[in-house]
Amino acid sequence: MTDELVRFLEARLSEEADLARRCDGDGFGEWSADGHTVDFCQVDLSGFHPTIALHVALRDPTRVLREVEAKRRILARPAPAPWPCAGEPPSHPGNGSPETAPGQGL
Repeated sequence: MTDELVRFLEARLSEEADLARRCDGDGFGEWSADGHTVDFCQVDLSGFHPTIALHVALRDPTRVLREVEAKRRILARPAPAPWPCAGEPPSHPGNGSPETAPGQGL
């Protein structure tokens, strides 16, 4: 992953975390949906389609902050080493490559 991509992802995660904190994340419980109603822990709002109510509840600020932290831990992991031969796996005798195809001698 390039440094530019990591910086971009970190910036988006920071935006998400900032917005979640401004919605009183980490302090007022978790949002939930019950049919057409979303419980925001401070007020219930009804009139949503049940699918939309569940979607809104899943954007609970506390949950968003946990997800942001998990994604940051993933970004902090060292990247795996690339293949040594620019994307091609090394050829070994007997792997079906043309120089060692069955029935052909070396």
